[in-house]
Amino acid sequence: MILHAVYREGRDARLPCLVWLHGFLGSLREWEAVSEHFLDWPQLRIDLPGHGKSADITASDFHQIDQLLRKTLLSYNILKYWLIGYSLGGRVAMVHACQGENAGLCGLVVEGSHPGLADENSRRERQDTDQFWAQRLRTEALKEVLNDWYQQPVFQTLNDSQRAALIALRSQNNAATLAAMLEATSLGNQPDLRPALVHMRQPFFYICGEWDEKFRAVANSLALTPHLITAAGHNAHRENPAAFSACLLNLLRKPGEDTP
Repeated sequence: MILHAVYREGRDARLPCLVWLHGFLGSLREWEAVSEHFLDWPQLRIDLPGHGKSADITASDFHQIDQLLRKTLLSYNILKYWLIGYSLGGRVAMVHACQGENAGLCGLVVEGSHPGLADENSRRERQDTDQFWAQRLRTEALKEVLNDWYQQPVFQTLNDSQRAALIALRSQNNAATLAAMLEATSLGNQPDLRPALVHMRQPFFYICGEWDEKFRAVANSLALTPHLITAAGHNAHRENPAAFSACLLNLLRKPGEDTP
């Protein structure tokens, strides 16, 4: 079994493939506008389990998700690649980078994503919180749950029209499969990846919106200087796609890396 994905050939076959991983509630369509700025690179946009056209694919933990990701990459014969992940997608990318053989991984870019909780009490609290949301997804109207979801502090920079647009878009999801994925990928279940990430041999870049105070602090905890996207909060690539794309292009073209 492999994940649903959309592959696009690049203008320069020598370049590594850009593998795009969306956040919770999203789909591969999240990256459509951004991916148009990277036509030199081969690209693979993936629907994670429980989302988009991978909604009928289940995974019980990060290890299973990583195995699905690896099988999907192999099915497209992708042997050299960058992982670019937002929020949940960034966590999947970081888990991938920290386990198993990654000879083909050329670099890692995460946006607004958490490397894991070190404190056991914090883990339990997060598990309880995610189980609460999962139960709501299973028992209440999806639109009502999403309305409350986007009132969380991490989304405080959204205005009313942005919030309404996200709710309308996300209301097309399958609530039951989202609930299962939320439980499987709870931050409370994720290993603390900081020790492994600090010793990564591949390039590792962290992007976040300038208004996203929570994840600016997370980047600092990794001893990384975050690349800030102006006029954006947690979902920077959606709120300011032009600035996000310009930032990412610059990172991919840093000295010593493949350039078009």
